[in-house]
Amino acid sequence: MAAVHPAPAVRTAHWDDWTLDDLRALKGTQRVSLVVPARNEAATVGSVVGRVREALVETVDLLDEIVVIDSDSTDATYAVAEEAGARVHRASEIRSELGARPGKGEAMWKSLFVTTGDLVVFMDADLLDWDTHFVPGLLGPLLEPDSPVALVKGFYERPGVGGGLEGGRVTELVARPLIALLFPELAGLVQPLAGEWAIRRSLFARLAVPTGYAVELAALVDTARLLGPAALAQVDLGVRAHRHQALRDLGGMATQILAAALARAGAVGAGVEAAEVLLRQFGAEAGGRPLDRAVPIDERPPAEEYL
Repeated sequence: MAAVHPAPAVRTAHWDDWTLDDLRALKGTQRVSLVVPARNEAATVGSVVGRVREALVETVDLLDEIVVIDSDSTDATYAVAEEAGARVHRASEIRSELGARPGKGEAMWKSLFVTTGDLVVFMDADLLDWDTHFVPGLLGPLLEPDSPVALVKGFYERPGVGGGLEGGRVTELVARPLIALLFPELAGLVQPLAGEWAIRRSLFARLAVPTGYAVELAALVDTARLLGPAALAQVDLGVRAHRHQALRDLGGMATQILAAALARAGAVGAGVEAAEVLLRQFGAEAGGRPLDRAVPIDERPPAEEYL
């Protein structure tokens, strides 16, 4: 039996390892964009945008722009985000000649066509218990002189999930087993599916991007393969809480993550060649009959092909 070797350590920092003055000086002439992908998040997106704008645009000019990408919302997300001070775009209207697809990854991929930052920070729109230090914390490893880091993941305690640094259900039941089996170089990441992360624009434009929820895992795998594990870092951001999805909805998320992982592991029939997969679920509300759901598993090619 082959020996099991421990995964290489991922550089880990804490959000307060840098002051705002430090980061502002290190930023120099670089531009920084905050991108918030959102779908039906009118209840929380205004607070996310407004607090960050006040702290990091008006008080300290660390951010150059806050952009919300509205992904087919049917509520007031667009209006609330705009009123809070973001520049808002509907994902379906960005480069309309390229078509429109549903999903978080699609919104993030489309953001490259309407933002100008050399560094791009992503934050979820459904945050409930958080603070504005998330953004500078993620920027720290990227702004250090001669840093090899190209992608920074956040991690945090999640109240109510089980305490400490325990991940969510999809992280523990899908992402971690996949990483252990297929991508052990990523095993040192505390929360690989975290929605708060930052990346160099030049790198993100080189990556194929799953249109759905697999964008985070795919970016990690592809970055490690392109640049090596030293290009990854993670930052302890403290505490974060958000709205939890129903178990049935998580089945679709898990399917997308599995498809992206299998495509990168060379499995036949997964990845960019297929547009969607039929997920059959069963529930008491349907009297035991199957509930069929089409789950998109397609990917966008590197955005640099269109920039």
